Amino acid sequence: MLITGGTSGIGSAIAEAFSHAGAEVLAVGLRSEEILPAPIRTEILDVTDTTAVNQLVSSLSQLHVVVNAAGIIRRDQEFNLEVFIQVLDVNLISAMRVCLAAYPKLRVSGGSIVNIASMLSFFGGPRVPAYSASKGGIVQLTRSLAIAWAGDRIRVNAVAPGWISTPLTEALRNDAARSAELVARTPLGRWGRPEEIAGPVLFLASDLASFLTGAILPVDGGYSAS
Repeated sequence: MLITGGTSGIGSAIAEAFSHAGAEVLAVGLRSEEILPAPIRTEILDVTDTTAVNQLVSSLSQLHVVVNAAGIIRRDQEFNLEVFIQVLDVNLISAMRVCLAAYPKLRVSGGSIVNIASMLSFFGGPRVPAYSASKGGIVQLTRSLAIAWAGDRIRVNAVAPGWISTPLTEALRNDAARSAELVARTPLGRWGRPEEIAGPVLFLASDLASFLTGAILPVDGGYSAS
């Protein structure tokens, strides 16, 4: 399996979960921020580079699962158009770029794609218009590809994490007042852990979810229901 954004945060937790389940895992990112245990392979990949993405996917002998977890956030800077475009390229366009590169191999294997959405797929983010737009786009991309590729036996689903303790949310967690607000609205009463996203991703990619496609699964401690 191939996971983008697989060298840190939620991505690395997903890579480890698949490896523990017996999958051959290739985790890619701009840099290796965590040391992932063997036999997980890690490689440097700029997901905004179409040529590099195509070359990497072409080098794989087979491919059964793709997880698009690459993502950036630029709070307050996303009102700058160049930054807005950069965030969309990393978070949304790269997912399509990877899916298109992987399509021929997934068609052969009857494989599965799992995209990482967000609570901001459903709610506005006043400080992060690009991040919110990109994650809203991930939901619609997931549904559209699920329909388009169902005839090729490719399932496409997404997980929408709630408030998870990762480097991406460090600023929020360090803001005591804002963190308290988020936890207060979360029925389970705490921040989630990256490994709590990994399990649902593993499920969606497995044969246990063989009749699931086009689904957006919130994994949020009940936040979106409250």
